[in-house]
Amino acid sequence: MTFRTRFAPSPTGPLHLGHAYSALLAYDMAKENGGEFLLRVEDIDQSRARPEWETQIYDDLAWLGISWSEPVLRQSDRLGVYSGALDTLWEHELLFVCHCNRKDILNAASAPQEGSPMIGPDGLIYPGTCQSKPRTSQLRPTDTALRLDVSKVAEWSASFMETGQGPEGQTGKINITDQEFQTQVGAIVLARRDMGTSYHLSVVLDDAAQGITHVVRGNDLFEATKIHVLLQHLLGLPTPTYHHHALIRDDAGKRLAKRDDARALSKFRADGYTPADIRKMIGL
Repeated sequence: MTFRTRFAPSPTGPLHLGHAYSALLAYDMAKENGGEFLLRVEDIDQSRARPEWETQIYDDLAWLGISWSEPVLRQSDRLGVYSGALDTLWEHELLFVCHCNRKDILNAASAPQEGSPMIGPDGLIYPGTCQSKPRTSQLRPTDTALRLDVSKVAEWSASFMETGQGPEGQTGKINITDQEFQTQVGAIVLARRDMGTSYHLSVVLDDAAQGITHVVRGNDLFEATKIHVLLQHLLGLPTPTYHHHALIRDDAGKRLAKRDDARALSKFRADGYTPADIRKMIGL
């Protein structure tokens, strides 16, 4: 089996040093193992995706010395695949319709329990407000949010291999059980009303379609791997090896993010930095 990694940015802003670290690490691992590096454009959020940012991704990666196999996979071309997977889960009664907004979920999760609402890898752990409501149609609705009915996934356990480290140093074989999933993850959204899919569903199907053997990404997504492994189990897909890495942070210790105007790679380029300078800055 070919050792295969990928880099999967969203075209919603410029790449920064954190992106450079993840892309270069995945690229280097593929080359060191005689493998293949793939590029995927995660553009399911069409309200924020922009063609100019996608073009900038290609330019920045090429400047860093990264090459990838063609064609580039674009999520906006695969909506039919995501829809088919949702149909399968719906037919097996593993999805339920959810009409709750964020305020509804926060209010329901806050009372009457004591303390703060529990936070999982997909945000607030869903309190189950719509989970027991009966279906009004046997056909899968396409104009509302759909959540995974974790109460239907009982007596389940799985594991994945971690060759990097989670945020608390987790490495090696990571075990997951249905009880842990229900209490620490909950009924996550698999189809958003305005997208017809979700990050979690799309990334699992795309990794399988591209034959990714090793997923390289930041350790802020370590807990989300539990979601991905469960979906792989339910959809009969292989589980890759995962390599989560530490995040690149600014001088104040805050993780770099597009929304915080982290310094773009294009800015470093304009200021005369070289790819070797970038590698040195990020420790590669």
